[in-house]
Amino acid sequence: MTLDELLASNGALPSIPKIIALLLNELSQQEPDVRKISQLINTDPVLTSRLLQLANSAQFQFSSQISSVSQALAMMGLHQVRSLATAAAVAGAFRMVGGVDMHQFWRYSLNVAKLSRTLAGMVRLNLPAAFTAGLIHAIGELVLHTRLPAEMAVLDQKTDLFSLKRAATERKLMGFNYADVGAGFARSWLFPASIVDALSHQCRPFESGVYEPTAGIVHLAVWRARAKESDYDEQDLIESFPDVVALALGIDIDMALEQDPIDWTSRIEAAVMV
Repeated sequence: MTLDELLASNGALPSIPKIIALLLNELSQQEPDVRKISQLINTDPVLTSRLLQLANSAQFQFSSQISSVSQALAMMGLHQVRSLATAAAVAGAFRMVGGVDMHQFWRYSLNVAKLSRTLAGMVRLNLPAAFTAGLIHAIGELVLHTRLPAEMAVLDQKTDLFSLKRAATERKLMGFNYADVGAGFARSWLFPASIVDALSHQCRPFESGVYEPTAGIVHLAVWRARAKESDYDEQDLIESFPDVVALALGIDIDMALEQDPIDWTSRIEAAVMV
């Protein structure tokens, strides 16, 4: 099956929830109506609950508990609430996926999101966009495991889901990988072009004349988070460091490792997404 055939197949990509479509449309306006945004989110109790759980999780250090959507908007701003609302909707679209430990998947993905946001701050990129791109960068794996379970079961035996070699192995066997599928998913859900491009080019951010800084940021964050999943030691980190990508961004290995979260995402924190 080709990438186009996969993306075009019936039910390959879950439809964007109506609330999220309306929400993204309002947030794309030149002057978004904050009251309307709050009303839209509040019409979906599950979305509201997950958004507030994410806002109050360990990844955001607020002095007081956020107890309402309006409070979240006031304290976090439109861009961050957009990121969390969309993340909550994506998580809801993939509740259980055969062959994937969803707690581990979201724990890893949240680590990539946190690292992407921090690294983006170093090079003055859009922090919420980097967080969102990091959080959903591997969503293509969930689509692949849903649509091609037999093929993925064989591939999982050859290369671990979170291996640094995973993308290359998928491309070698199928002609495309989770990044290509994830970009198709993001495009179908009307994500901003910058996030679609970041997902599409995350494995090869600065090749073939492409210069997509957010893709480079996600690439570095993925390297660090996957190295953690694989229990890399200091020498492993040095040998696997994507220096070409880092050099293009003006980041060296010491700078990259200094951005490790003080507290890596816990299984309890990841449970918010399941």
